[in-house]
Amino acid sequence: MSMSTSSVWVRRLGVACLAMTLTAVAPLTAATAATTATKVNAANAAAKVNPANAGTMVAQVAATAPAGVAAKSAYLYDSTAGKTLWSRSPDTKLPIGSITKVMTALVVIKAGHLDRKLTITKKYADYVKKYGASQAYLAVGDKITVGQLLYALLLPSGCDAAYALADSYGPKWAGFVKKMNTQAKALGMKHTHYANFDGLPWPTATAGYSTARDQITLARTAMKYPTFRTIVAKATYSAKTAGGHSYTWKTTNRLLGVYPGMQGIKTGHTTAAGYCLMFAARRNSRTVIGVVLNSSRTSEKARFTDAVKALDWAFHTHTTVQLLPLSRVATD
Repeated sequence: MSMSTSSVWVRRLGVACLAMTLTAVAPLTAATAATTATKVNAANAAAKVNPANAGTMVAQVAATAPAGVAAKSAYLYDSTAGKTLWSRSPDTKLPIGSITKVMTALVVIKAGHLDRKLTITKKYADYVKKYGASQAYLAVGDKITVGQLLYALLLPSGCDAAYALADSYGPKWAGFVKKMNTQAKALGMKHTHYANFDGLPWPTATAGYSTARDQITLARTAMKYPTFRTIVAKATYSAKTAGGHSYTWKTTNRLLGVYPGMQGIKTGHTTAAGYCLMFAARRNSRTVIGVVLNSSRTSEKARFTDAVKALDWAFHTHTTVQLLPLSRVATD
């Protein structure tokens, strides 16, 4: 067999690792060639590589995870196919900040009576002032329906709205937090504990915690409820209350309306939690749900960048995204 024939024959074996300098290899005998071919075919079969496409094997291996995701913990789930796509440290317990409010909303939605009117008291305003918390700027004395308060909870991440809902549906906030933990247990969220109703760092910075895997379980459940899906998909919402006040609440999710197919869901942040995001998007009749925890402690953009990279990988696409400007969103 000539040297040029050997080169062609080796390339046709289709395994990238055999791309060696043939000048250092003795001419192959027929017996050696047969033996080598058998071994190569066996290796291809074991690795599930089509010899015709073996040159792309390295690229395929590299594509088994989204590149450049910075989050300490993350999870990506194909809700349509019902399977996990990718995860990183999925069972590591971490604080999750205001993503806590997804459970707050779920407990309220399951309890119902969303037309019920609640009176906003001074202690709710004092609470957000004490902690310097994100708020919906609810007017003391105003009468607001539960349904309106859910928008105030999930769009601007209002801790005043969270307190009002917990106070009413507990009854009292301590009773409500018990319901949150009971719901978590019922969903099989084995590594989750809620210390309060909004994810603020009290009684300690890490008293409340969860995992990426558990939060995917919660997201999948919450997104089954039309009321929840409708709320988290809104970039802005205007409400006029029975108490005569008007509000316009903006989302904290800078991907809504700019990332194709984005459906929500919720941001989160404390110093201990870093910048976090629970998200969902739908393209080509396929829904992908994800969560990134602690994408950064300093850059609030990092969680959105992580989500785009993860979703693009899941949808096999590349999307150039201009995040919603900070002037058009609430901060959390």
